[in-house]
Amino acid sequence: MEINFLVLLLAAVSTLLVGFVWYHPKVFGTIWMKEAGMTEEKMKGSNMAFIFGMAVFYAFLIAMVLQFLVIHQWGAVSMTGGEVANAKPSYAAFMADYGTVFRTFKHGMLHGFITGLFLALPIIGTNALFEKKSWKYTLVSGGFWIICFMLMGGIICAWS
Repeated sequence: MEINFLVLLLAAVSTLLVGFVWYHPKVFGTIWMKEAGMTEEKMKGSNMAFIFGMAVFYAFLIAMVLQFLVIHQWGAVSMTGGEVANAKPSYAAFMADYGTVFRTFKHGMLHGFITGLFLALPIIGTNALFEKKSWKYTLVSGGFWIICFMLMGGIICAWS
């Protein structure tokens, strides 16, 4: 299996699109700003090109890991030691039988949801506890990443 960097980049950029909607003042933006202690004045002094660039970079790193969680066939590749050219005939037979099984947008979204709920939300929740942030902050930020992981998982699983 090959890593499709273009699909991973598309998945990473999708987080910006979700963020534009999710953090819009008419959706969760006003709540997030209040709970995060953010003001319009603080935001005006920011280098938004750098922030968005780093956000895509970090999302790309997430997408790199997410592909191994949403595409089951990576497990077969890892059991061969990652050297498909030197794999035993059983690997080729496995891929002939199961090479495209569960490679759908819907299946990727399921694994993205599970990963967001059981990985991203606890990380954000733990940070929020120590940063003395509210449950609203945790749910808004955690919810954002759950939705992002779902969309990223769907994109990666269906198009990689």
